[in-house]
Amino acid sequence: MKCALALTFSFFRVFQLVTAEDYLVSRRLNQVLSKRGETFNISLYHVNDIHAHLDEIKTSGTDCTNATQGCYGGYARIKGVVDAKRPSSKNSLFLNLGDEFQGTLFYSFYGGEKIAETINQLGFDAMTLGNHEFDKGEVFLGQFLKNLTVPVICGNIDSKEKTINSTVKPYKVFPEYKTAVIAVTTDTIPSISNPSGDTVFADPIATTQFWADYVYEHERVEHVIVMTHIGYEVDRELARKTKGIHMIVGGHSHTLLGDMDGAQGKYPTIEKNLDGDEVFIVTAWRYGVYLGYIDLEFDGRKVVSYTGGPILLDNKTQQDTRLYKQIKSWRGPFEELAAVVLGKTDVTLDQSTCQQKECTLGDVMCDAMLDARANQSSVDGCIINAGGIRATIDAGNITRGEILTAFPFGNTLAEVKFTGAELWKAWEGVVSKVSQVNGQKVTSFAQVSKGIRVTYNPKNPVGKRLINLEIGLNGLETVDFKKTYTIVATDFLAGGGDNIFPKVDEFVPLATQDEILTAYVQSKSPIKVELEDRIVATDKTTPVTGLSNRAPSVVRSVWMLSALCLGVVWSHLQ
Repeated sequence: MKCALALTFSFFRVFQLVTAEDYLVSRRLNQVLSKRGETFNISLYHVNDIHAHLDEIKTSGTDCTNATQGCYGGYARIKGVVDAKRPSSKNSLFLNLGDEFQGTLFYSFYGGEKIAETINQLGFDAMTLGNHEFDKGEVFLGQFLKNLTVPVICGNIDSKEKTINSTVKPYKVFPEYKTAVIAVTTDTIPSISNPSGDTVFADPIATTQFWADYVYEHERVEHVIVMTHIGYEVDRELARKTKGIHMIVGGHSHTLLGDMDGAQGKYPTIEKNLDGDEVFIVTAWRYGVYLGYIDLEFDGRKVVSYTGGPILLDNKTQQDTRLYKQIKSWRGPFEELAAVVLGKTDVTLDQSTCQQKECTLGDVMCDAMLDARANQSSVDGCIINAGGIRATIDAGNITRGEILTAFPFGNTLAEVKFTGAELWKAWEGVVSKVSQVNGQKVTSFAQVSKGIRVTYNPKNPVGKRLINLEIGLNGLETVDFKKTYTIVATDFLAGGGDNIFPKVDEFVPLATQDEILTAYVQSKSPIKVELEDRIVATDKTTPVTGLSNRAPSVVRSVWMLSALCLGVVWSHLQ
């Protein structure tokens, strides 16, 4: 009878979710037909990768100034939904998966001040740290942490910075739920952010297992939830390579999960751990467009059912009035600056595909950087990391605020010199996602300017995916491995960021990307751009190497000499 009632209740809850307009529902009922023991339910609400989007936005990530076109996200909407729905959950946790820094003028203008003030009003039960929290170093992060009233947990960092060391804990126990929440962040932070050598980042998978074993041994818990900022694919690996973990709530990779168009997987994604038990993985895209929600039912240490799905936060979503007004008031000091129209684009300058292939905003930014140095030096092309491109610029007027949102990091232009062989290795690393110099993970795709074309086969083995790399503003030619090329990049890449280039010890930082793009837009407006096959995926399997194409002067001479000798011999035989 209890089992029947439990099943009826579960189906009733699913019906409620399906009929709610603001829910996208993904569900699976793993029903146990044998008699259950006493079950325990817990609801999880979660957000990740807000990137300073405190206010409502377009789905592209830029400011929403016209509500009739659709506004999404914003912490006022997040708070409105959580405050309305959470009281109906007897047991619940609200989790923040990090990367609150970088992305809008709320951060560029105020630093972490307004972000902390907002977060403190949301009622988060725990927060972890993303890579961008380290962009201005540990001292800056420490000041941010001092302003927080939210528990911050992260088990795989060891820092000498006093505030981080004293504030950040490896896990938090919720005894009323018999649940421990462990957190880890990506160990790639030294190559993608700006920490000092005073902070060490341990392997997130090994660390998770260590703390899971620890809490089961030392704390009175039955359930372990892991908060991560390591990315969806690493979350899946974490699930498969550990045991004792029931739930992974993730961030970092901006992965959309659910049943909606464009989703990259199911919400939740289910993997089997080392013991053959199911582990549930959820994440909530980025910028607060969705609020993650899942309700888990436990029978002892087993998850026996779940309901839920990402909640779309759009124009119809209720907002917390007080927080809405507060956030809007903070816009005043930078609103006039952000609203300045710099030019116009006839096409959308798309950012959404920059991490997978050539994108229009990548083309424009790299061309602008190339153009900025055209009269000052002899440069051969531009290469930038896709991770530095943060938001789409819609067709129409281009404002200063849009440019600052798309390129918020203050990265400066740098000229660097590499041989053709070094550039070949760099691009092999990009398309293989493993550096061919140090064996480390390459943590971003890249974009190029005119005068460069990259051809690769993504199905080839790692280390053999690059088919051709051509450079030449006056005509593309396969790189000469022995020739030195002058490349325009950012100071971030020149310093070894994302493991794309070998680290350059000496370079001169020049203008910032936002300054460069502003000047370019003003001089070239209206912007007219289309994709030009600068980065091409192919099914060809054999690389066109620098040796076979650019050092053939020796090979060709030997061939010609051999042919001449054969001709002489033949004439004598006649």
